[in-house]
Amino acid sequence: MIIVGSVRPGRIALPVANWVRTTAEATEGIEVDFVDLQELNLPFMDEPNHPVMRQYTKSHTIEWSARVEAADAFIFVCPEYNHSYSPVIKNALDYLSHEWRRKPVGFVSYGGVSGGTRAVAALKPVVACLGMVPVSANVEINYPSQGLDDQGVFSPDDRSADGLIAQLKELIVHAQALRPLQAR
Repeated sequence: MIIVGSVRPGRIALPVANWVRTTAEATEGIEVDFVDLQELNLPFMDEPNHPVMRQYTKSHTIEWSARVEAADAFIFVCPEYNHSYSPVIKNALDYLSHEWRRKPVGFVSYGGVSGGTRAVAALKPVVACLGMVPVSANVEINYPSQGLDDQGVFSPDDRSADGLIAQLKELIVHAQALRPLQAR
């Protein structure tokens, strides 16, 4: 599952995520569920029960649970906002608990000079608490607007392109290794 972690107007997350999607879909062994959190439009957490109970009452939560449960691995395409990740990512994570557990996760982050590094550093304790397993290959894109063409299509530099291939390979290996440990 590729998760577009920004809902801002004019966001660069979507062109970056489309590049991630195209690369992933061209990789043998990967089938993509593309989740744009803007389209998913989860309200601010509105479930009355703690997610660990899995007693969901809202149709949007039940549908989100099914999609996350079906995924074997995740890539978050995430901006850096004020040295952290976007609130829409936190909200999407907080809706669920068991569905994330023992599944690998990678990050394609972007920002200015830091390339979103601080967003990923802030996000890692959250995904660890949910039992997710971060892979070591991350993609950190500095000044991503420099990779946009006149049509708004993102083209990565060689470092980012190579990093994504490495991440996808790690996600495949980790997903296969972790599958027996997942309570589905």
